[in-house]
Amino acid sequence: MDLFVIGDVHGCQHTLREVVGHWRPATELLVQVGDLIDRGRFAPECVELARELEAAHPGRTVFLRGNHEQEMLRHYGPQGPNPRWLTWGGDATVQQYQGRRTLLREHLLWLEQRPLCWQNEHLLISHAGFANTLSPLDPEDPDGVLWRRGPLLNLGRRQVVGHTPTPAGETVFDPVANALYVDTGAYLGQYLTGVRLSAIGELLAEFPVPTSRLDIALV
Repeated sequence: MDLFVIGDVHGCQHTLREVVGHWRPATELLVQVGDLIDRGRFAPECVELARELEAAHPGRTVFLRGNHEQEMLRHYGPQGPNPRWLTWGGDATVQQYQGRRTLLREHLLWLEQRPLCWQNEHLLISHAGFANTLSPLDPEDPDGVLWRRGPLLNLGRRQVVGHTPTPAGETVFDPVANALYVDTGAYLGQYLTGVRLSAIGELLAEFPVPTSRLDIALV
């Protein structure tokens, strides 16, 4: 089965809907690399759309956890509040959930269940990627799969990651690490990109969609 991988969404609901329109659920597994929330104007709507897609296409979607989901869970969990998250776009997310307590509770339960990675023998997909660290799956490890900035480890299979916006709004391939970067800066007004990959990691097609102004600005 081919895969359709979507980069960091960051509350850009209208743009996400357009990208999803390129997905072929009958023949592809959809994998989203995390960071559905924060910075854009429609964080709750993005999470709800992900849940709707998951319900409508059982076994055909994987929504990973990003560092922004991790920080949101900390904010609303027993270790909260989380002031640093509020400065990264969490303040907007908090405002967008105001008056929607039931929805917030449902979304937190769903976000808590998000996996940190998806993999087969040829591909490894995560939010920020696997580097040379002893605890890559520790959500608090600054070099782990939620937080890594910088070169990734060549694992002998292709990594696909988001987290670090690419400078020109285009996907970037690092041949040394065999890593494909798919965060093309949706919240920066660049693009939200979906990439079609074969099961062995071959890049088949790219679908960069310009960020809708409805998602990031009042118009």
